[in-house]
Amino acid sequence: MTGATQAVRRGGRHAPARGAALRRGLDWGNRVIGVLVVLALWQLLPSAGAVSPSAVPPLDDVASALAGQLGSAALWTALGETVTGWAIGLAAAAVGGIVAGLAIGAIPYARQATESTVEFLRPIPSVALIPLVVLVYGTDIRSDLVLVIYASFWQVLIQVLYGMQDVDPVALETARSYRLGRLSRIRYVTWPTALPYVITGLRLAATIALVLEITAELVIGGRGLGSLLSVTRASGAAAGTYALVVIAGLLGLIVNVAATKVESVALPWHHAQRSAAA
Repeated sequence: MTGATQAVRRGGRHAPARGAALRRGLDWGNRVIGVLVVLALWQLLPSAGAVSPSAVPPLDDVASALAGQLGSAALWTALGETVTGWAIGLAAAAVGGIVAGLAIGAIPYARQATESTVEFLRPIPSVALIPLVVLVYGTDIRSDLVLVIYASFWQVLIQVLYGMQDVDPVALETARSYRLGRLSRIRYVTWPTALPYVITGLRLAATIALVLEITAELVIGGRGLGSLLSVTRASGAAAGTYALVVIAGLLGLIVNVAATKVESVALPWHHAQRSAAA
């Protein structure tokens, strides 16, 4: 085999990797360009008078207010309160949704017995419960947690139930023929099949939990980011309000990126992760 032939074969082996790297680079380039266009319009439109600066402050004013907020201890205290409430609510919803989903899916006829109740409760908007939780708990942090847990729980539960339905009945029958107990069947047959659905439910619940946490702080009050946003808006500081909205958006982005990373680490064998890495 000649050296030229070997070089061509090596180049052929590396071509898919170079193509994938080029596609990822182009994707990131397009995203950066899109962000820069939005930021440029944000600066130009209020400065040119196309929109009212009192309604939409120029980007440089918002950036200045953002820098001031980042240097404020009140912001970091509020962020800590928001993240704490979000984490506690998400953890409780995750545990409850997974346990309830596995129990309902593993017990014969339990899905039919609970289906009407689930379909009645699941569509109720969490914000519609605000008057009830305020009546019961007042403006305590428990009010925020009830809303966060209620909204997140259904995301996890429904995905776990979907995962339980996707379990291969032949695999279950094989496990029974080997006299595996119920817990062993869940561990070795049901759980591996349901895990991608569980991770998807957790990723959805993480975002919804953050939305409900900030919404509860906005409406009910407290010491979180939503409460700080409400106070800033009431004071008429438009640039400061936009700065806090940007911070809330960045927090949501961090949560989404972290959830996606957890998914890729927990499911490296899943076809969706292999396709994304290709």
